[in-house]
Amino acid sequence: MATVYLILLTLHNINRWLVLATGVWTLIRTVPGVRSGRAFTPQDRRPVVAFTGTVHLQLILGLLLYGLLGSQGAPVFAGAPNAGFQWQHLGLGLLAAVTATVGSALSRRAASDRGKFRVATTWTAITLLLVLLLIPWWRPLLRLFTGG
Repeated sequence: MATVYLILLTLHNINRWLVLATGVWTLIRTVPGVRSGRAFTPQDRRPVVAFTGTVHLQLILGLLLYGLLGSQGAPVFAGAPNAGFQWQHLGLGLLAAVTATVGSALSRRAASDRGKFRVATTWTAITLLLVLLLIPWWRPLLRLFTGG
């Protein structure tokens, strides 16, 4: 089980950076579109979908980790700055997945191109804020196949 834990933890850690990178990519594509009046193209939609997908993958990996640790009776987030961090992390992770999904769906359905850019920008920014709040910053920023 220790090997599965290390693999999941490493994937969860690497994917965190993919979530942040695709979120920034989304904002780079959508923020200029809010004011420019240009068409919302498939090249603008691609980062929105990639961001939503990486957030969903992060949630799945996190839930697998949480279930694995829970089944082993191991403490989750030992050494956290507050006792409730595991619940904050779990709750904000779920909320981030919801906000990313809502943003993707609403941006696809917006009536105008400017509306698509505005919705994608707003919901991506909200999701990125949630992600930044839920990252355990006291832990190593890049952890490859090491526990703790």
